[in-house]
Amino acid sequence: MAIGDVNPVPDSSDVYYLDTGMYDTEAYGSVYIVDAERPALVDAGIGTNRDLLFDALDQVGVDRDELAYVLPTHVHLDHAGGAGFLAAEYPNATVMTHETGVPHLVDPSRLVAGTKSAVEDQWQFYVEPEPVPEDRIEPLEDGDTVDLGDRELDVVGAPGHAPHQVMFHDRADDVLFTGDAAGIWVPSERKVRQTTPPSQFDLEKCLADANRITELDPDTLCFGHFGPREFAPELMEAYKRTLVEWVEAVRAKREELGDDEAVIAHFQEHTDMVGTWNETKALAEERLNVKGVLGYLDYRAKQETASGE
Repeated sequence: MAIGDVNPVPDSSDVYYLDTGMYDTEAYGSVYIVDAERPALVDAGIGTNRDLLFDALDQVGVDRDELAYVLPTHVHLDHAGGAGFLAAEYPNATVMTHETGVPHLVDPSRLVAGTKSAVEDQWQFYVEPEPVPEDRIEPLEDGDTVDLGDRELDVVGAPGHAPHQVMFHDRADDVLFTGDAAGIWVPSERKVRQTTPPSQFDLEKCLADANRITELDPDTLCFGHFGPREFAPELMEAYKRTLVEWVEAVRAKREELGDDEAVIAHFQEHTDMVGTWNETKALAEERLNVKGVLGYLDYRAKQETASGE
């Protein structure tokens, strides 16, 4: 699969995924089209290569006045950066995302500032998002249902990666659109990598999200990065171990070095992700993930102090 390609999700009916070319890396960005009676787009890409989204919808046969929903799993800009552009291009589409994320898509200024702070040099791959008009966006919460006419998507809260994250479960095909709740599936390595960005990564909630995925027991996981794969319970067990070991590694290195920039530099120097992405992206990814864990450790320390533990 190459950048711009559209393929059917295996063992599904009328569900497709697009390689958006995010970060100029093949397969890294995945957006899903559900060609239902009321068609929906799950996630909206980074915005930079939005023409690929328009072309993909054309290829599937979704006309400009037919798209009913744009459904960002969360409002991080690699998943929601294209929402405003899609709303402008598809006049009948309603954007729906977690209720706490809605204000950030209506006025993305704080979201942009936070993203620039978090991704630093990676901002070169982004584009300033267009605001979503307030009358074109609706809030979602855990337990809601999105009616696509001939099928429904259950809304499943997944706040570990970000408090404004949800998953969408298509029970008809037993497909679960996970956003980043299940980590980043890397097909070439046959494993799931951690994604622990600042500023709201929460280990305990991530572990609970993984358990919820296992409880749902879908046939297929549609990851926000690198596309779909079949579900297996051991996949989420392995991801939970990865998260716990990753957080402990960062905690131990901070205790050893006593300087956060030195901790970041250590993990960049010893990264094993160069083969997954290019060197520039691998170093940036390490920095982002370490910063997220350091922020989480600070948050936990404040909680323990406040509770007198």
